[in-house]
Amino acid sequence: MEAKWGWVALTAIAPIAWGSTYVVTRTVLPGEPLWGAVLRALPAGLLLLLVKRRLPRGAWWWRSAVLGILTSGGFFALVYAVARLLPSGVASTVMAASPLAMMGLAWLVLGQRPRLLALAGGVAGAIGVAVMLLGAAHAVDPLGVIAAVAAMLLSSVGYVLATRWEGEVDVFSATSRQLIAGGLLMLPLALVFEGAPPALDGPAIAGFAYVTVIATAVAFLAWFGGLRHLGPATVGLIGLLNPVTGVLLGALIAGETLTGRQLLGLAIVLAGIAVGQSAKASRKPRVGAKKVVPVTAVEKSRMRS
Repeated sequence: MEAKWGWVALTAIAPIAWGSTYVVTRTVLPGEPLWGAVLRALPAGLLLLLVKRRLPRGAWWWRSAVLGILTSGGFFALVYAVARLLPSGVASTVMAASPLAMMGLAWLVLGQRPRLLALAGGVAGAIGVAVMLLGAAHAVDPLGVIAAVAAMLLSSVGYVLATRWEGEVDVFSATSRQLIAGGLLMLPLALVFEGAPPALDGPAIAGFAYVTVIATAVAFLAWFGGLRHLGPATVGLIGLLNPVTGVLLGALIAGETLTGRQLLGLAIVLAGIAVGQSAKASRKPRVGAKKVVPVTAVEKSRMRS
């Protein structure tokens, strides 16, 4: 039990770091989403590659490309665009459906049927985010909503596939390959559609350094490590700390006042996360695992003879 909560705490690093990227993206980073994805994913992947210098082998070449688009390159580009098209409250509310999406996909792909408490925690978390962040009327860009839904579904599929392919390589290598593949695959698109790389001033360089090292390299290691030890259902719920972090940072850094509605929503989110941690998804036996076959009475008599 202590080991589980240790992994819960470690995994929480990821959504907390991600919750800070909305502010950084909107305030100091340039407006090109494709270059934003490249400059975030590729340096982070190369940094992790320096730690574990292992190149992909066999099926991991195409798996890295698939996961790179789903969890980093394509996802980062969409999130970058969402941060500029939608108010953070609307974007976070859409992304709050991610735990439920991950539970459903884990059931379909991995055979991990979510327990009632996990589903209840996911629903409560989504409601809490809506209560916390949706209030005053916002001008909602339909394109931004589409991008947010696409980002949520894209990443959920990637996280479940990463869980399915876990165990074949260490988490450092798997994470670095995804980030490098995602960055490299987005690079030609950035050159074609956005031209030369954007000019970066001092604040933008500092912003990308933070996003690359903390909110990508460190955060993704924590996230994928959590997926291996806790499963998609539990990790998806921990991801609800993302909007919670955004609200708290707004109060601490930007001097925003927390309203009673926001405090209520925050309490609902935290309660949903806590409830969900007490549930474990049922797992199908892994491929290659030893299957225990019950011995019948007839077989027992043959064995004795």
